[in-house]
Amino acid sequence: MSALDLLLLLASVAPQDAPGPGVSTAAVCATCHSAAPEATAMRDSTGASIAPYDLWRSTMMANAARDPLWRAVVSAEIAATPSRQREIEETCLRCHSPLAERSGLEDHDTGSFLHLLDCKGEKAELALDGVSCTICHGIRPDNLGTPESFSAGFELDEQRRLFGPHDTPFINPMRMHSGFTPARGDHITESRLCGSCHTLETHAFTPDGERDESPFLEQSPYLEWRNSVWEDESDTPGPMARSCQDCHVPTRDAAGVPNETRIARNPMGRDFPPVKERSPFGRHLFVGGNTLILSILRDHREELRVDAPAAAFDATIAAARDQLQHRTATLALADATREDGRLRFALDVQNLTGHKLPTGHPTRRAWLRVVIRDAGGNAVFASGQPDDQGRVLGPDGAPLASELPGGPVPPHRDVITAADQVATYEAIMADASGSPTFTLLRGARWYVDDRLLPAGWTADHPEAVRTAPIGVEGDASFRGGADRVRFDLDLAGQTGELTIEAALLYQSLSARWAAELLQVDTPEVKRFARMYAAADRAPEVLAEATATVR
Repeated sequence: MSALDLLLLLASVAPQDAPGPGVSTAAVCATCHSAAPEATAMRDSTGASIAPYDLWRSTMMANAARDPLWRAVVSAEIAATPSRQREIEETCLRCHSPLAERSGLEDHDTGSFLHLLDCKGEKAELALDGVSCTICHGIRPDNLGTPESFSAGFELDEQRRLFGPHDTPFINPMRMHSGFTPARGDHITESRLCGSCHTLETHAFTPDGERDESPFLEQSPYLEWRNSVWEDESDTPGPMARSCQDCHVPTRDAAGVPNETRIARNPMGRDFPPVKERSPFGRHLFVGGNTLILSILRDHREELRVDAPAAAFDATIAAARDQLQHRTATLALADATREDGRLRFALDVQNLTGHKLPTGHPTRRAWLRVVIRDAGGNAVFASGQPDDQGRVLGPDGAPLASELPGGPVPPHRDVITAADQVATYEAIMADASGSPTFTLLRGARWYVDDRLLPAGWTADHPEAVRTAPIGVEGDASFRGGADRVRFDLDLAGQTGELTIEAALLYQSLSARWAAELLQVDTPEVKRFARMYAAADRAPEVLAEATATVR
């Protein structure tokens, strides 16, 4: 131990205590939980940094309050129901800016809590820090997994403890430098922790601000996971059981080697000898599938007051694409036949995730793109083909009416017989009158929800009533974990070999939802429109399949 390390250790004997729950920005945690050139702490088997702060800062969690789409949507919700501005802002900040919400929102006589995201000072830094370290690690286990914990109803620890998965943490340095005390808490690795924010109930408003007291389950990944082969909360979990953290905060490095490393370094950038190697150690990737907003955050870092460098966003986007392409879904082409001028085949889609696909927020959608080519490579049929703006095109090369504001909502498809029919997996809300709506706080129920169910989902599970699909009646092939879409196409006149090219495509912001949002005239929507127009809006490819038919 060096003399400097000894001085740091001796100084830490007098901890700084503070009463009641508290929060701080991730910059405080980065003092010891970011990688440093002279430290071996928080590195994987290849020597690459897996420090929590280094990985977290370029995620959607870290930038939840900087997200320009979220800000645009909040502004659109306020424009739709201006009499409920205060309640809308409090509701949205509860999950996207929990540090500010838990430390006390202030409007500074502006009439809006959202001004915190753009002003200066300590409260503004808290507001911008998104879903930060002292939120997730400061949550007590007491009410987790219960309805009281949902919609960000978690409880922060009154003793200012920050929980991790390890016994006997080295307490004093952390108490001195942050005012928090590390403690063992197994709930930090359990899905019920994530379920507190990833189970979201809202209440619909009428245009004049009347509130529907019946809750609408806008997002339910945690409840969907409970009704799947992945859940591990029961007394007899199955062989595929795993928690949210197992996928989104993996304890193995990119090569599959279990992480075992010191969990912190000293503030001077060297290893702290009293801190020994520990396992498990989760990589705080929080990997999802939102490559669009991550790229916008990367490309507009200064304007959006983003801390992470472009290279960090590139790595997070690459991790998201890797997950989307290899651990999200599969697509198989089956039963291809050609007879009497008709081409018939089936596409089997399998959901590999532990929740519905697409997940969570109803801006997202997936769909099947199918192109059939003749022997010369010419397309003789296309369904689900997108343009460079991410809009699905019809056989005339123009966007389908369902892609435009005010257009129809396409029905669930079990059989495709024409080029203007597309097999889409999405959730569209309905307002109190039963009409489709793209305004979140008009949503009273689902108009359609034919997102792919997780494997193992059953209708007799306690969570089935609230997470059941809507609009798939009569489709016997739509079941837990999978769906089959049949194609029955009239290709009379086509001779020679035909090649079927199929792909499952995904958008974290569907072109239709974007089109509806961009109709709203607010500064936040205009800013997002500018950034969105400059972004790469090509959908992500989740899976592909091909076959040749003679």
